[in-house]
Amino acid sequence: MMKHIAFSTALSTAMFFGFSTAGLAADGPTPEAETQIIYAGTLIDVESGKALKDRVIVIEGGVITAIGSEATIDDIDLPDDAVLIDMSEMTILPGLSDSHVHLTSDATVHGYKRLTVSTPRAAITGVVNAKKTLMAGFTTVRNLGAPGFADVDLMNAINDGDIVGPNIIPAGRSIGITGGHCDNNLLPYEYKVTSGGVADGPWAVRAKVRENNKYGAKVIKFCGTGGVLSKGTKIGAQQFSFEEMKAIVEEAHLLGLKVAVHAHGAEGIETAIRAGVDSVEHSSLISDEGIRLAKKNGTYLSMDIYVSDYILSEGEAAGILEESLDKERTVGKAQRERFEAAAQAGVKIAFGSDAGVYPHGQNGRQFAYMVKWGLSPMEAIQASTIGNAELFGTSKTHGSIAVGKRADIIAVDEDPLDDVQALEDIDFVMKDGVIYKQD
Repeated sequence: MMKHIAFSTALSTAMFFGFSTAGLAADGPTPEAETQIIYAGTLIDVESGKALKDRVIVIEGGVITAIGSEATIDDIDLPDDAVLIDMSEMTILPGLSDSHVHLTSDATVHGYKRLTVSTPRAAITGVVNAKKTLMAGFTTVRNLGAPGFADVDLMNAINDGDIVGPNIIPAGRSIGITGGHCDNNLLPYEYKVTSGGVADGPWAVRAKVRENNKYGAKVIKFCGTGGVLSKGTKIGAQQFSFEEMKAIVEEAHLLGLKVAVHAHGAEGIETAIRAGVDSVEHSSLISDEGIRLAKKNGTYLSMDIYVSDYILSEGEAAGILEESLDKERTVGKAQRERFEAAAQAGVKIAFGSDAGVYPHGQNGRQFAYMVKWGLSPMEAIQASTIGNAELFGTSKTHGSIAVGKRADIIAVDEDPLDDVQALEDIDFVMKDGVIYKQD
């Protein structure tokens, strides 16, 4: 039976559950209630770029069905068992997202240590890191590379309800040239080791895209330049010709998949943008011409400007090679300066942290760096919400708190527009209408 609830009465009586009473069960997430009502002291509307006071959010079956003030929602009929969640002293935001993570990677295991990690062990690591990521308020992530399609299985396990974690957009195996950043260059010739995503030539790379699609990848990631953490590669050196990059992008787009390119060097970045990639990861040494091309083409730049601090302070103990540490000393500050230039130019900027190089669950630390190097707190939040949703192709269902979208909602007890570091400590996490965390 449905009944009318006057919000002005309900919010001031014992009918309204306190923040601590509608929360997490001792052994896992609360079951999804048929109807939930959240009272938000402040709601950050990332679509308008405004902070709205005293908003009521109605959720039914994990979908947001109504948003408004008490006055505008007062006439809605609600069932007797509607769960009322009082967050009148909290700031409510859409669930955050990260466009570049490696859930199956352990930040304490780098360099030659990684040779000891089997694919099953990496998958188990992914289970642990998926939960850490969700508890940090990141309800959607793009996993850009994993051994043996372990990230696809991780996605399936979460979707099936077997384990707890964010929505995952998996890339499967990263595509790269022989001896490039996406290859395994740690062992000598006698071992005959080549990573599963290695391909050379336009038709060979098309085949790898098709193979990734066959085994469940939802985005294609390839390496367009050398990298910091790979042995024997130069950061600025382009990997893959324009024809090879174009073949990857064309094949992926034919299959309905977006393309992310790992690229540090200016020439490789420009070539990848001309080839039609959807996002450039790292973009450390992007030129002014690269920034112009990115803006013209609507290409997203996903620049992991926090991770340098971890690499240079903790990397040696984690096994990062001296060669890689030396490359990071060269590229770290330059990347932040180019981030600032891209922000000033109005290029589309994604929130991508490269979690896995540093510990999972600390993704939110990047917000402060994005603000320090050119974005406002609202712009940084928008990058991690509606911006990433547009990049991912999920903006119809995710990225903002809006009617018709999935109820992926987080809350903090301080205003992140005043201090964006509030997003480093998330107090409340809801995904698909299910509460997973409540401090």
